[in-house]
Amino acid sequence: MISTAQGNIKRIVAARMSPGEDVLLGLEKICKDYGIKDGVILSGIGSLDGAQFFNPVPLKDKKAGYGYGEPIILRGAIELVALSGMICHDDKGETLLHLHYSLSDQYGTGHGGHLIEGNKVLMTVDVVIAEVDGIEMGRGYDEDLEVFIFAPKQK
Repeated sequence: MISTAQGNIKRIVAARMSPGEDVLLGLEKICKDYGIKDGVILSGIGSLDGAQFFNPVPLKDKKAGYGYGEPIILRGAIELVALSGMICHDDKGETLLHLHYSLSDQYGTGHGGHLIEGNKVLMTVDVVIAEVDGIEMGRGYDEDLEVFIFAPKQK
């Protein structure tokens, strides 16, 4: 089943994060400061001091057979090639960011996955966020998959 909703871009917020800032926590703060509950990351680039992320792995104890295990950890200077994702909220209105990124290490080897806490800015991270209007960017727990899923609705 495909769930869809249609809306418009309400406004754009551009931000730069400074060295040492946690990318996920910084994005949560930007969303809180600007009251953004429904949106998308249009662009995110920069550099990281190491990286931590999740990718799905087989997990026999999960109904779907997959889930997130231990984080993958990269050390050293990492290029943030692209950051994208959705700014959603749960039934209580709490902001839930679902973000993925593409990375390149010092040798040009590509990496990527689900952004988690612990990704610190090396020199800069620049992001452009679009707040959407007319779409409720909901995110709720799916009992069958045992993960949070995107559930867009028309406002």
